[in-house]
Amino acid sequence: MLKYKADVKTLLYIVITTTLFTLQWHYGFNWLAYIVYLHFSVAVAVITHNHNHLNIWTKKWLNILTDWWLTVFYGMPIFAWIPTHNRNHHRYTNKEPDTTRTYRHTENNDVVALLQYPSISGYNQMKEGVIPYMQELKAKNKEQYYQNMGQLAVLILWLVFFFVWSWKKALLYVLIPQQVSQFMVITFNYVQHVHADEESEYNHSRNFMGVNTFLFNNGYHTAHHMRASLHWSETPAAHEKIAHLIAPELNESSFWGYLFRTYILSIFVPRYRSESKRLMRIERVKKAA
Repeated sequence: MLKYKADVKTLLYIVITTTLFTLQWHYGFNWLAYIVYLHFSVAVAVITHNHNHLNIWTKKWLNILTDWWLTVFYGMPIFAWIPTHNRNHHRYTNKEPDTTRTYRHTENNDVVALLQYPSISGYNQMKEGVIPYMQELKAKNKEQYYQNMGQLAVLILWLVFFFVWSWKKALLYVLIPQQVSQFMVITFNYVQHVHADEESEYNHSRNFMGVNTFLFNNGYHTAHHMRASLHWSETPAAHEKIAHLIAPELNESSFWGYLFRTYILSIFVPRYRSESKRLMRIERVKKAA
């Protein structure tokens, strides 16, 4: 019933995440287990991304159950990705109409901009994407509207149940992992596009090789934008075909290395400060004119 055999890995992640949650809830806190659990919480966001682009199952009811599981572990009804990500971000890829465009409030790429971006972007996505989308569905597609509202109901019930059971445990094992999941996936979007050139065919995204093994090839971002419906297991081959066309500095080996170099080390060492390919293009156009 899986569309792709590679999604056995997705199911394994779902099982491990659920198991870690259950064991910690019943047997108490352990730092090592909690760090691993937070890693899998980030993976939940990536699975949510993948599932919204290409449903895991051939059966609708299994996809709906997966929607519900992802919703409660991601901490937001996952239909929100459709208007904000699938229909907007992938259509415009950090260009002006993209509600998540990285230069919307500042052209800077520093630690302040990085920390501000998730909250600002989340607000813009809700206001300009999710709310109008749901209003449109309510008027034109009641079946999908109520299916989406079902995700919201499942999330509310999940939160109420566990917070009533034990608010301290719910804060630690439910709410914080959800916020980490959401914060990190928006951060991924930021670093994958900030200071790239949104008008370029191949240099509109930054690729991170180091995350691919653990996060379903999410680092192959250029290839993903060129064909969003491509299954995550097929992106390495797609990346290989275009890797030579991408500016070398946009193919990063380490996500954490990039964060450390760009947002911490650059404060003291100017040569590590980020240069905007977008602003460089704009300057070239001005000079040519």
